[in-house]
Amino acid sequence: MPHLSVPWKTAIFSLVLVAFAPITLAGGAVFWEVSKQEDVVKGDARGVSIADGGSITLAPAFTIVYDTKEAYIWSSAADAAGNIFLGTGHEGRVFKVTPGGEGRLLFDSTELDVTALATDALGNLYAGTSPDGKIYRITPDGGQSAFFDPPGKYIWSLAFDKKTSVLYAGTGDKGVIYKIDSGGNGSVLADTNETNIVSLALDSAGNLLAGTDPTGLVLRVAADGKTFALFDSPMQEIHSLAVASDGSVFALGVSQQGSGARPTATGVSSSTSISSEGVITIAASDDQETPSGIQVMDLSGSQGQTRGRQNAEGAKSAVFRISADGGSDLYWRSSDAIGFAMKPLENGRLLVGTGNKGRIFAVAADRNRTLLIQSPEDQTSTILAVGENLFATSSNLGRLYRIGRQSSAEGSYTSPVHDTKFAGKWGVITWRAAGSVELQTRSGNTESPDATWSEWSAAYHNAAGDQITSPRARFIQWRALLRETATPARVAGAPGAGSAARLESVVVAYLPRNQAPEITSVNLLPPGVALQETPMAIDPSIASSGLDPQLFGLPSNIPPRRFFQKGARTITWQASDRNDDALQYKVLYKTVDDRDWHLLAENLVQSYYTIDGNRLPDGEYLFKVIASDSPSNPAELALSIEETSDAVEVDNTPPLVKQRAPAISGQAAEVTFEASDLTSRVVRGEYSVDGGPWRLVFPGDGIADSAVESFSVKVTFDKPGEHVIAFRCADSSANVATSKVTLGLK
Repeated sequence: MPHLSVPWKTAIFSLVLVAFAPITLAGGAVFWEVSKQEDVVKGDARGVSIADGGSITLAPAFTIVYDTKEAYIWSSAADAAGNIFLGTGHEGRVFKVTPGGEGRLLFDSTELDVTALATDALGNLYAGTSPDGKIYRITPDGGQSAFFDPPGKYIWSLAFDKKTSVLYAGTGDKGVIYKIDSGGNGSVLADTNETNIVSLALDSAGNLLAGTDPTGLVLRVAADGKTFALFDSPMQEIHSLAVASDGSVFALGVSQQGSGARPTATGVSSSTSISSEGVITIAASDDQETPSGIQVMDLSGSQGQTRGRQNAEGAKSAVFRISADGGSDLYWRSSDAIGFAMKPLENGRLLVGTGNKGRIFAVAADRNRTLLIQSPEDQTSTILAVGENLFATSSNLGRLYRIGRQSSAEGSYTSPVHDTKFAGKWGVITWRAAGSVELQTRSGNTESPDATWSEWSAAYHNAAGDQITSPRARFIQWRALLRETATPARVAGAPGAGSAARLESVVVAYLPRNQAPEITSVNLLPPGVALQETPMAIDPSIASSGLDPQLFGLPSNIPPRRFFQKGARTITWQASDRNDDALQYKVLYKTVDDRDWHLLAENLVQSYYTIDGNRLPDGEYLFKVIASDSPSNPAELALSIEETSDAVEVDNTPPLVKQRAPAISGQAAEVTFEASDLTSRVVRGEYSVDGGPWRLVFPGDGIADSAVESFSVKVTFDKPGEHVIAFRCADSSANVATSKVTLGLK
């Protein structure tokens, strides 16, 4: 039983409301809705069940029968007389609870934990202890004796075969199964080469079944000790086995890091240790080989079943159903909770107890699951049936509870805390419900409710919409109170039957406080690069509704098309709004020496603007972008922000080019071109001979970086006659100037 107490018991469901993100209309109210089961289970259920569809009803009564005053209950068993026995830790004690609910200490061992219990037909109780444990026998008259002392360190599981009066013991850390007769004489039935035999059960045919760790096998063990791998799970450990009335076998597997964490072969060389909390740590080597004597059944064979590895990927717990014909399927899984307890009911239903708030899930034959009960304790460690009654044991604290056949008289559900981001104005709270249901709210400015939060409000009764009366704050939470108006019987495992109180969904409306937009950058593209909006056909009714076109499968942000436009200067900016408001932009300009700003464009919805270069005289300019959330807010509430660019040169005039008289010597010629610009820098020079390709030429000082540059072009011709040397240069604003010289060579 390597996962006696769960270090993951504090791994509470995340409160990030991804699956039920608030619905908002730009500039309007935000509607936070909780209705689906995956959303609802993130809250706190006290005396209520949460059905597969997310509806909340009153849960079966869950009443305490006996408090052991111990921290943990690891094991439980019942005898034919209806007495319940509880094995606890870390004092290694066994308690007996009578059918009338009277409990007492029955046995106090010298070991830390009682990890396994079993009873025989004569009413004898067998208790397996760990670590360095023994198996003790306690007779109905109270006699106590050491029954069997195996060499193994841990006794994880016991199973008594009433037909043969044989007791089977699953041990660790050597993974040995022992067969013990009525006289306490034991022998090795099977050495599995697994580290731990965590669970044992007898199937409908009397075959012994064993669940292993760390490779998560379900083994069928023959009378001669031959082991057959009935099922190879994707989990690390088969924590519990249970046989249903139809002969099928339920196997509860757990993995500390999710289903992909365990080794994939048997025979792992490992060492096992137990902490003060009873948690087993297994350190495995890299050498893994299949032990002799174990046959592995391929479950993807003739039955058409699969191992369920893909379906259980990432799960911390999973229940697999192994049918009589050898096929298997995934019955239940959880990526958040560790499962500890399992109990099949009639009609294919199954109860699963977990370490997440001690929650007990009811799984129907069609795989629909209901959060049946949330325990007051941290873990539900075992579930057992005594006659027609169902019981559950807990850890932290170690108590015995009865699962009633009637509903609780009342229950409550508290939602997760919702972060509105910005303290705003509360609207109304609405809900869909039947029967006696009332709601309350509270609010605060800390992430977790504490003494600084408001008290719960007075009850809201109008499901069609009651004004929320909690103080304005960043965080809000609601609570539903359900009460039963009648007392009809209900069958355990069928939540909701017989109770008129039902809550289907809750919607909280609020208006966040408006936040000013943010402009994170203003940039200018290189001269000549213009942007043009890419046409996109959008239904005008969608545009006027204020809804995001993405809701209709339409892209909302198509990048603009780039093209060349002589003299163009394009301003781009990045802006956002924490309220997700629609933004509108205005662009202004001024020269660096001006005092006043002048309007270039307004009512822009795109985050760029291309300026026609001919619109502005040459000079050095500053550009200002103003972002406003006015499209999504009334005029008196609209906010804006502005950001100014760095100084930018606007230059639409090409450089002036002058050439000196060419110097000719034989077939060679040298021509000097002087280029100057009043606004920009001359950054490039090229020449062409007789209409040939343009060739780069550097200025006399070796770098083109000034307003005035001198370029010398030297050419040697291969024949006399008339030749043309053309020259062109460009300034930093992409303006181009040209010149040419015609030469006559003799």
